[in-house]
Amino acid sequence: MTHDTLHPVLAHIAARDDEYVTRLMDYVRHPSISAHNIGIREVSELLVAMLGKLGMQVESVPTKGHPFVLAQYMVDPAKPTILLYGHYDVQPPDPLELWDSPPFEPTIRNGRIYARGVGDNKGQHFAQIMAIEAHLAVHGTLPCNLIFLLEGEEEIGSPQIADFVRANKHRLQADLVVTADGPLHESGRATLIYGVRGMCSFELRVKTAARDAHSGNYGGVMPNAIWTLVHLLGTMRTEDGRITIKGLHDPIIPPTNAEIAATLALPLDLPGYMANMTLAKLDAPADRPFWDRLMFHPTLTINGLHGGYGGPGSKSVLPCEAVAKCDIRLVEAMTPQQVMTCVRAHVAEHMPEVEVIFHGGMLPSKTSFDDPWGQIIQEAITDARGEPPLVYPCAGGSLPDYVFTKVLGIPAYVMPYANADEANHAPNENMQIDLFLMGIRTGAALLDRIGRVPAQAG
Repeated sequence: MTHDTLHPVLAHIAARDDEYVTRLMDYVRHPSISAHNIGIREVSELLVAMLGKLGMQVESVPTKGHPFVLAQYMVDPAKPTILLYGHYDVQPPDPLELWDSPPFEPTIRNGRIYARGVGDNKGQHFAQIMAIEAHLAVHGTLPCNLIFLLEGEEEIGSPQIADFVRANKHRLQADLVVTADGPLHESGRATLIYGVRGMCSFELRVKTAARDAHSGNYGGVMPNAIWTLVHLLGTMRTEDGRITIKGLHDPIIPPTNAEIAATLALPLDLPGYMANMTLAKLDAPADRPFWDRLMFHPTLTINGLHGGYGGPGSKSVLPCEAVAKCDIRLVEAMTPQQVMTCVRAHVAEHMPEVEVIFHGGMLPSKTSFDDPWGQIIQEAITDARGEPPLVYPCAGGSLPDYVFTKVLGIPAYVMPYANADEANHAPNENMQIDLFLMGIRTGAALLDRIGRVPAQAG
């Protein structure tokens, strides 16, 4: 059901579909590629102007990297405060030749807007901005206090966000955090996500001789650098899919009964999922439930294995150098530091000649199913969409939510608005127009529901 205060806001939104689409296309037309530092300053200034026009206190806060856009709208200290997080930077558009229309010339085809960044994340946080604008247009104020934090480096791993949040704790005091990012369920059902996995990236590097050698004259005498890494990697994970790095699993907090029950309630078309990726089978272990794989277990991925000759034909070379790029996804309460300690100890035991190079990491984040804001958000989604969301204990990917749950100490949720096939990070990134408009409705319902709760209830 909708409420007396929400009803006119939704009516205001419904009368402006074409206007919202035009304005979104104007926004995503501006490139903001963090990896290349293209358009970042211009888009941050655009957001400052956009949010300032709504009467928010807003500024572009400089960092050692790209700036954060921080905006606040304070209604009443007795009311709860929601922090909305998003990012205004986008992935590079390459390879350009695979786009059906230019990545920064937004194009509508089949009810979708095609443009780099439209799904990840500009269309989603722009929907939130339009929801704020609608409340202000109808009521002249917001139903709750609001902080908006937009980052310019999410697509390059959020290197500044932890320091920024620590330095600005006093400006980020909120009752909860909501991020509109990522895809809905493939059925189109809304989702509410209570956590994200963390990540740890590293490489293994070995040099066995001064130079590559003739595989006949030196074969069987000179150690092969690639074989060295292959054997080392083989000690880290068994054929049946068990990670064997000693101590890696020690800190893991197992899922609760409620979290397990939530995964069992999630719809799954496994044959369709496998057909979409042309998978003949799932990865090992064969007995592990599907959702458990993405939420409750760490993974060890070999991102790339490089060395020797990879050109056309053959070359009878014995490689002297090899490198393996790897990542490990982390679950609560693993840390990148703990993981790297275990990896280094494992390498020292099995192949001490191999160098381990840490490339950075991100902590996992988890909000308890017992947190009362979760139910309130679910009610808001139901107000907007007419049906409750699917509830995910954790997402398989990584977002910097740990800065909210672990640094600020407040619950954090992810509430996606984009279609499951948004093709984010890929050519022809897109967002369904009806889902963008539903995102505005959902954002409006969220603010309305939060405003109905006394601050102390959070």
